[in-house]
Amino acid sequence: MTQSGAWVLVVEDEEPTRRSLSNFLVRRGYRVDEAATAAEALRAWDAHRPDVILLDLGLPDLDGVDVIRHIRRAATTPIIVVSARGDERDKIAGLDAGADDYLSKPFSVGELEARIHAVMRRLGGPDGDPDGRLRLGQIELDPARRAVTVAGSPVHFSPREYELLKVLLSNQGRLVTRERLLRAVWGLEYAEAREYLHVYVGRLRRKLSEAGVGPQIEQLIATETGIGYRVAASKPATPAEATTAG
Repeated sequence: MTQSGAWVLVVEDEEPTRRSLSNFLVRRGYRVDEAATAAEALRAWDAHRPDVILLDLGLPDLDGVDVIRHIRRAATTPIIVVSARGDERDKIAGLDAGADDYLSKPFSVGELEARIHAVMRRLGGPDGDPDGRLRLGQIELDPARRAVTVAGSPVHFSPREYELLKVLLSNQGRLVTRERLLRAVWGLEYAEAREYLHVYVGRLRRKLSEAGVGPQIEQLIATETGIGYRVAASKPATPAEATTAG
């Protein structure tokens, strides 16, 4: 059994299929949320910001493609479409809307897990190692396990704190605007809620400092007054990388 600890949201209106997928993932060590409708899926996504979404397109209240578009306006959460719609046009529509992968029913659970592993490895983006892990000094964030360590010791973060740290570590050497962080972690409706950001960045710094990073956390995650935060680079940044992420 893998002990990933990664959070998967299973969006499927057929209960037997949804339960079967969820039970398999739980046995494999994943944490799982379930949703039978688009409305439930969007509420669960907003509340927990899962690491991966398994999404059926044929939902009773809204087409799955519209769910993808909604999520893509605010975040890059990996989405794997799992659908009985095998027509090429449906696959293109899902992928064009922003899905990361597409599995046609029926499929093997082994193939599903391989696809999950593949999108999890890409979570770290260009700043991640081959396994998707992000490092900055003594800090390591492992998206596949949804875990953060400082000098090898685990540090607990709330889901929002974890998402905020992940976005920051994914932009090393770049200035990240407050609006970008608010959209990515809280969603479009919070784009002006700057007080959230001030409080949560303060929590991140405090927890990392208490875990052993020390006073240099202010240099690793530095405030750019009135703009956002500049994250230290673990390696020299190229001219193209040293731009603003906003």
